[in-house]
Amino acid sequence: MDRFIIRGGNRLEGDIQIGGAKNAGLKLMVAGLLTGERLILSNVPKIADIATMRDLLRQHGIAVENVDAEGRTLSIGGPIESVEAPYDIVSKMRASILVLGPLLARAHEARVSLPGGCAIGTRPVDMHLKGLETLGAEIRLEGGYINARAPGGLKGDRIVLPFASVGATENLLMAATLAKGRTEIVNAAREPEIGDLVECLNRMGARISGSGSGTLVIDGVDALHGAEHAVMADRIECGTYACAAGITGGDLRLLGGRISDLGAVVRTLEEAGVEVIAEENALRVRRNGPLHGVDIMTEPYPGFPTDMQAQFMAMLSMADGASMVTETIFENRFMHVPELNRMGARINVHGSSAIIRGVPKLSGAPVMATDLRASFSLILAGLAAAGETILSRIYHLDRGYEAVDRKLAAVGARIERIRE
Repeated sequence: MDRFIIRGGNRLEGDIQIGGAKNAGLKLMVAGLLTGERLILSNVPKIADIATMRDLLRQHGIAVENVDAEGRTLSIGGPIESVEAPYDIVSKMRASILVLGPLLARAHEARVSLPGGCAIGTRPVDMHLKGLETLGAEIRLEGGYINARAPGGLKGDRIVLPFASVGATENLLMAATLAKGRTEIVNAAREPEIGDLVECLNRMGARISGSGSGTLVIDGVDALHGAEHAVMADRIECGTYACAAGITGGDLRLLGGRISDLGAVVRTLEEAGVEVIAEENALRVRRNGPLHGVDIMTEPYPGFPTDMQAQFMAMLSMADGASMVTETIFENRFMHVPELNRMGARINVHGSSAIIRGVPKLSGAPVMATDLRASFSLILAGLAAAGETILSRIYHLDRGYEAVDRKLAAVGARIERIRE
């Protein structure tokens, strides 16, 4: 397995290009199941999860082809030849569950393995299934698979989500585009990636209103057509590199980053002593003074995202005073804490909260990645630590971040990928 060797202590300075959003690109690829015509997606990130989704769509018979030499523009579309999403593909990535709604909407049946992905919590799919049943689907769970049928097609109805689940909102949204009549999704998630999906679906001929309001109204249509759409910039990648500027006392321009996408992350960075300045088609993030301890609670957008919790914890481990991070979304998302403590951090976990007492320095150590975002928290700690950090199991990182070593090395980091 590949690993990173990081020699810390350098201040980061320069420009980093923010890529297309993983959490948008995957869902936009799935939208290609809703039409037999070609969906052209540009600004697609070159990460492992995108390759997994490509394999899954091809399993269904959908053609996924590179339009450009770099593979950042994809052409997706074609007839559905199989309605089965098998375990060997779905187990690699939780977002695979999102083929369920589009398959039901277009083919009126689906057989989808229960999903895998990062081991950060149970993340049940109950809301997906109950919402689809409200739209008229017949669902049975057998042998680790979701077997679903909608013999007469899906029918619009009112769905009230008990929690603003991103995945459930996306699955039900896509299913409803081809349902008969009107569907209303109440307490829908408001993440920018959902707005990006709505924009793309409407370009494909869907009739969706209410994006960003918490209530989505979808008037079903008989068919969707092809379209062209650019994947939005990755707000989590942007926030992650902002933390890199913060922990190293650096000055970075994050090309493609937008304050409007970051929600509570900008406010929390500024409270911690990191300056965020909007420029034309970029964000400038810099720290000149000390870091300050802050308290964080993860919440659905526009609250503080759970996908930024680990990165902030690494940064706050070197802040003046104490910080508290409370995780309300996933119950197992503190697995990076023992690894950070191996590097000299002082973090104590009490139930769903972690108390961080800032230390003046961290020390390099051999550490192990446990999930996607935890991987980058350990890189951040290594960038600021004295000595050498060896990070193993970086296949987690490759699922969601592109060219990390090259991007960081270009702004002054001493980081090397060792291929094994």
